[in-house]
Amino acid sequence: MTIDRRDRGDRRRVVVTGFGAVTAVGLDAEESWRNLCDGRSGVTRITQFDPSGYPSTIAAEVKGFVPPTFLDPKEARRMSRFELFALEATSQALASAGIEVTEENADDVGVIVGTGIGSLTTNEQECKVMFQRGGMRMNPFFLPMMLANMATAQVTRQFGMRGYSSTVITACASGGQSIGEASEVIRRGAAEIMVAGGSEASVCELGLASFCVLRALSNRNDDPPAASRPFDRDRDGMVPAEGAALLVLESLESARRRGAHIYAEVLGYGVSSDAYHVVAPRPDGTGAARAMRRALDDAGLAPGDVDYINAHGTGTVLGDAAETRAIKQVFGERAYRVPVNSTKSMIGHAMGAAGAIEALVSVLSIRDCRIHPTINYQTPDPDCDLDYVPGRARELPIRAAMSNSFAFGGHNAVLIFGKFDGESLESRSNG
Repeated sequence: MTIDRRDRGDRRRVVVTGFGAVTAVGLDAEESWRNLCDGRSGVTRITQFDPSGYPSTIAAEVKGFVPPTFLDPKEARRMSRFELFALEATSQALASAGIEVTEENADDVGVIVGTGIGSLTTNEQECKVMFQRGGMRMNPFFLPMMLANMATAQVTRQFGMRGYSSTVITACASGGQSIGEASEVIRRGAAEIMVAGGSEASVCELGLASFCVLRALSNRNDDPPAASRPFDRDRDGMVPAEGAALLVLESLESARRRGAHIYAEVLGYGVSSDAYHVVAPRPDGTGAARAMRRALDDAGLAPGDVDYINAHGTGTVLGDAAETRAIKQVFGERAYRVPVNSTKSMIGHAMGAAGAIEALVSVLSIRDCRIHPTINYQTPDPDCDLDYVPGRARELPIRAAMSNSFAFGGHNAVLIFGKFDGESLESRSNG
């Protein structure tokens, strides 16, 4: 079954032809997806440093990661963890799309890798060196390892991509917004292929302390896998995480010329600002609802066309309630019939990479007609009373999926992906 979209004129169609990921539950996209569908948590006690003394001692770390084998080991040591995550996810994405960047196509291939923080870990390490041993003993590669644009820069450099290049830094909306902006780049003809998503690796003492003093983290240290509890009445905060996900987006014309496999179509993209508070969401959810409506309008869809929502769902008391209110504003009574799940229940909150990972999950849900569960949802909350897919995965044909990303500072970014039906917009509107 296909959906009837309003005529979008001559707007270029953008499709997803590849993907890659590094997460707390898998070192590639398919392993991550299998474990998410099985309801496996990646949250453990922090191993990258000793978290003793902090009220929260847990995170969703990427375990067993080694730098991509195509990198010279010496060069890899000059890169920060979030750069390496981005390179690995890009390598996977290009391979799954069957794309090789060559002298002939390099000018038409672009990159946007979003991040919320950049390399906070490098910042922490080199500040310790400066204060303990003096500034001239710092790593000479400190600046290029730290800068937030360097994940994008390294991807372009390592793979020879000479097209449109940018970095989105909108905190926890960065990954989703990067994909939305990349789709717009293709629509306006500034690129034929874009690699887009997010990368984050800020599980370090400075990051943990920062969130602890904000009282934003779960303190359920005695049972880490149960700590991230989106929409549950007993939720007590988010769980920090790391990881990356990159999608290959292409104009439909480019994908067809290559004979590429198309996993999904980017139907809509909406952005708004709460204009309210630096860390808290607008309680009534109106800012988030505005972004959802804009994404629907951009897609030419009605709320009734959306079969599934991948929520921002962080596990914070205020955030989950505000998102639930926003969904109700947009979907009305249908809100109670649309499955809503939270990927963060298993992999924590990967900040600038979160929206990209969740966009990937939305694409794979469309591909496999399957929705992963929201784990740890045990006690209903009157303020969060939708269908959060508790306990186990659910089989469901999906025509269109909405992916929500909301952030500190009130940034809201919403993506809508659809099942690719192969028809032209003209045939839809004339049919």
